Amino acid sequence: MDARLGTHAGRNVVVQFRHLTLVAVAILGFLALRAPDEDSKEAKGGAEAGASRVKGARKHTIRVVPDFYMPGKRRNPGDDPLKGFREVGDAFEKLYPDTKVEFLDAPVGQREWIVTQLAGEQAPEIININVENVWQDVQKGWYIPLDKYLEAPNPFVKGNRQWWDLFRYQDISRSKAAPDGKMYCITLDMIETGIFYNKDIFRKLNLAPPKDWAEFMEIQRKIKEAGYTPMLAGVGSLADWGVDLFFHQLYYDIRPTLDVRRDPKRDAFYKGYLDWDELAFLHQKKGFFTADDLRWREVFRLLKQWRGFMPDDIGATDNSREFLQGRGAMIWESSLFVPRLQNDLSRKFDWGVFYLPPMTKETSAYASGTPQCIIGEAATQFSITNAAISDTGNPETSEKLKRCVEFLQFATTPANCNTVVNEMTALMPNVVDVPTKPALAPFVQNLKEHPYTTTKWVYTFDLRFSEIMNRMLYLYLVGGITEDEFMDWMVSNVDSATSTVVRRKNLDLAPLEESWWKLAPTRAGMTDLPKEARNGDR
Repeated sequence: MDARLGTHAGRNVVVQFRHLTLVAVAILGFLALRAPDEDSKEAKGGAEAGASRVKGARKHTIRVVPDFYMPGKRRNPGDDPLKGFREVGDAFEKLYPDTKVEFLDAPVGQREWIVTQLAGEQAPEIININVENVWQDVQKGWYIPLDKYLEAPNPFVKGNRQWWDLFRYQDISRSKAAPDGKMYCITLDMIETGIFYNKDIFRKLNLAPPKDWAEFMEIQRKIKEAGYTPMLAGVGSLADWGVDLFFHQLYYDIRPTLDVRRDPKRDAFYKGYLDWDELAFLHQKKGFFTADDLRWREVFRLLKQWRGFMPDDIGATDNSREFLQGRGAMIWESSLFVPRLQNDLSRKFDWGVFYLPPMTKETSAYASGTPQCIIGEAATQFSITNAAISDTGNPETSEKLKRCVEFLQFATTPANCNTVVNEMTALMPNVVDVPTKPALAPFVQNLKEHPYTTTKWVYTFDLRFSEIMNRMLYLYLVGGITEDEFMDWMVSNVDSATSTVVRRKNLDLAPLEESWWKLAPTRAGMTDLPKEARNGDR
């Protein structure tokens, strides 16, 4: 379809595609959750590594989707299959003869899949899911709040007063509370992104990691002139990580007036974080994230400028080969890329990692010069679904829920966390007394020294918003639509998403209006606010 076709035609395609996707996901969900047949190819090929070794039925079966740590999975060619979580499950089954633990490989990263499973009462009991996805559905009763368990001792750790005390990155862990104030996840480990760079190319061209964005762009210009691809990144990373980073840089100076709902519990780490109600208020009532918001336009203009140093095909989902073969000088990846670099025998160069540098006034009049925010932090985030109370339907009386909580407590002892997380060099343990692999030190430094993002655009609203944003950003970055056409799409997209979230969650924006006027003194000296945001200020 021509990208320039009208809005309604494009939206019809999105809706049709989404309906087909949901049907496919429902089928795949059934296949993913069914027990592997003993004689099937799956059983012979390694999927059975997650199955319980216990013979016969037990009173309780806990199904766990561990994602990164799925037993039997090989993250990279040549890796040994993972077994750590299966070992932990075996040990738990010995402690609790009434319980069986099954590990499942399921697409929990796809919101369509998890929503279909939860709505159909087919979801596993414990899932690794981005907690921002959980927040969208807490009003539906699909997830179990964990606060009372976290505030009680972990029975598997001698002398522990609160389960909370076992987590290393306290600010990040505690700030995962949902907008309703409740905690729906425990965080087993941390992840972070970085710019992996070819040290040999940098030495050859007499380059060093940049101090600011202008220097970063100049480095990429020199690399391109030398015949290499300067930056390897795809549109998925730009839509998710890139938009959030650029948004943080350009809106940082005006965050004091944007944060119209303060939450002391979450502000320990999420200081100034904008939830869906704040974004909806700022857009609908104050003109932010519209054509009248010059910072919003600047976010995407700078992304388009950076795109000039990337491969022609930014729709590719894997650029690693280009980097490993020395044709690309830098690649934007997460810490999950470390074992690939360590173990790839074709790599003939030294590598390092640096974080994206701050933007200064040399890059944009709206840049603050503040350090770039982090966008990874919590990696494995375990939530307990309402499948855990299927025995009684009541969290207060459910023995199955008790076993699910006990399993997570057991998994977060130092010894068991070490068994699971340090089986590979990819993620940073979030449990005290568990060592972090030395190769991950740069990512730990980022977690400690950089603030959290101002918001997460692709996780804040519904699937439709994310699909349209990804598709239209791709077309804009490859020249398929103009800047004005893209802005029209994005404004319409934010219009629809904010209206939907206000309606579905029955949001009352009146208290945010009151907070906005109390913050009027913070707007003194702020420039280029949207017209509606300036109305009434003296």
